[in-house]
Amino acid sequence: MRKLKLEEILKPPAGACHKEKRVGRGPSSGHGKTCTRGHKGQKARGRGKFYPWFEGGQMPLTRRVPKRGFKSPFKEEFEVVNIEDLNIFEPNSMVDPELLKRKGLIKKTDNVKILGEGSLEKPLHVKAHAFSKTAEEKIKKAGGKLEVLKC
Repeated sequence: MRKLKLEEILKPPAGACHKEKRVGRGPSSGHGKTCTRGHKGQKARGRGKFYPWFEGGQMPLTRRVPKRGFKSPFKEEFEVVNIEDLNIFEPNSMVDPELLKRKGLIKKTDNVKILGEGSLEKPLHVKAHAFSKTAEEKIKKAGGKLEVLKC
């Protein structure tokens, strides 16, 4: 068996490459005059390129669709836990975002807010990034403490 040369290995397979189409070489070539571009129109002139979202001079979709509302770039998203969900913990235990995540009450520990839905039967030491007023009242009423963490 003969050894292959590097040029033979790197060469594309037969039929994969074609000669470049030579346009504008007279009427007998079959690609003369309009050079396969047809008559007039944007694609016949110059580069003839436009973006995929171009709609031929029609009002673009992004400008036709109504714009509604405002989205603040500074909005804070909170993971929310209700007071009644904290009844699963032992009395006088420390409840922080990591513990809430381990118990499956929240998904992320970034910003946690405790809301006052339901009632709390046990005194707990609760750490969170924010508390609603009713949640604060109910934790203190149950004999617990609360600590606000920095965001």
